[in-house]
Amino acid sequence: MAGFSHPKDLRKEFLIINTITTMEQKFEVRNATEKEVDQILVEWSAQEGWNPGLHDGPCYYAADPTGFFIGYLGEEPIACVSAVAYDKSFGFMGFYIVKPEYRGHEYGLQIGKIGFDYLGRRTIGLDGVVAQQANYMKSGFKIAWNNYRMKGKAVTSPEEFPEIVPLSDELMEEVEILDASCFSITRPLFFRRWVKQPDHTVFVSIRKGRVSGYGVIRKCRDGYKIGPLIADDQEQAEAFYLRLCSTVEEGATVYLDIPELNKSAIHLASKLKMEKVFETARMYIGHVPLIKMSKIFGLTSFEIG
Repeated sequence: MAGFSHPKDLRKEFLIINTITTMEQKFEVRNATEKEVDQILVEWSAQEGWNPGLHDGPCYYAADPTGFFIGYLGEEPIACVSAVAYDKSFGFMGFYIVKPEYRGHEYGLQIGKIGFDYLGRRTIGLDGVVAQQANYMKSGFKIAWNNYRMKGKAVTSPEEFPEIVPLSDELMEEVEILDASCFSITRPLFFRRWVKQPDHTVFVSIRKGRVSGYGVIRKCRDGYKIGPLIADDQEQAEAFYLRLCSTVEEGATVYLDIPELNKSAIHLASKLKMEKVFETARMYIGHVPLIKMSKIFGLTSFEIG
């Protein structure tokens, strides 16, 4: 995405964008529908090896229904990007994909610019794969920290962990506030869909009468992902991991995305004998948000933060 500018906020103006790229065919970028987010963006991410959850698409779309874009060459979808505007000050980019046979022709640059322009003057975050980090830095992004996708096995424990209980509607608002403290802003439209999606389990921890953590496990194309996993400390995070794993088949593959800045999360992954299989860098244009990093033992999503 080299060479992007940072213009005014154009969010409401993005309905259909046309760009002529060749004499023969028109490269047209359109807002994606909820069905297209699920069947194109999420499906392509699976083909890239990102292992999305089975029901991620509708959750992502709920975060910002006008923030997902697909580029068509003629009638064929060949590129996509997401640019979720969470509020007037913060956005997050992801799903930056061009079909392999069309790479090297600047289609990615063009659709990436549209997503970038859509977010206007907001602080923008993204999780950049290693191969693209240099390009993102050319556009003004700076690395804040690295993230590691860890792979392990579902293990069980005879302990009951009485402080960890299923999420109830009465606790929803308190958990949403906790989520915001570990993401930097509230994201109610996304959050409410995420914790109520099919094929998932959500637990919260209650300490001294307050919600001190929560964790979600969901079914993915391969195994399960835990995310987010928010906890006071490593001991509580391990209890969450074991409690969440108890809801799936023993020995199932489990993934956990951890920020390197939380050393307790690194230690926990090592204790659980998890191995690193993937790496990204959390990058920002604008100020780095204030986040309770010590509580983050599992990130929600590389795609939308």
